[in-house]
Amino acid sequence: MAHPKKEQTLILVKPDGLKRGLAGEIIKRFESRGFKIVGMKMVKPSIAHTKKHYLPTRAQLEGMGNKTLEMLKLSGKDPVKTMGTDRAIEIGRMINEWNFQFLSSSPVIAVVFEGPHAAEMGRKIVGHTLPFKAEIGTIRGDFSVDSPILGNLNKRPLRNIVHASGDAVEAKREIRHWFSKKELFEYKRVDEGIMFDR
Repeated sequence: MAHPKKEQTLILVKPDGLKRGLAGEIIKRFESRGFKIVGMKMVKPSIAHTKKHYLPTRAQLEGMGNKTLEMLKLSGKDPVKTMGTDRAIEIGRMINEWNFQFLSSSPVIAVVFEGPHAAEMGRKIVGHTLPFKAEIGTIRGDFSVDSPILGNLNKRPLRNIVHASGDAVEAKREIRHWFSKKELFEYKRVDEGIMFDR
């Protein structure tokens, strides 16, 4: 098992975050919290690459579809008229395809941050996946108000600025997908001793 302060997570500044000039702010939030950059690059991923990044299970696809159906119902929208179907799995697949297209539509900045509870803290720093539900003070809460209903009506994915690995296991898989071992570095930040050592 790796030392707790060596846990890593993947953060992607998505096309909307990059085009809005938020990359520096996103990186600053993590560095200010005490996380160390151990890998960073700008890349324009292919659709094939994004399909290997998003590896949803049937349950996840149905979950996305069911959440969409719930949002449409709350908004008084007919799923068949809005989405072309009322089957959760089909809606989930449609949203997933939108995600592939969006993430590969423009360059993204991929960053590997390292530190204690990196994946869990990364999720807290970026905020709720749905920006309109994200707390003020999080990246999504401060910089986006997008909602699934807006995405669905415009046949596009939710624009939530940033991707953060869901947990430490997912982070390991995603980091291997985006970075080679040669692109990850070890060094000591000057404040590590103050923050983590006795």
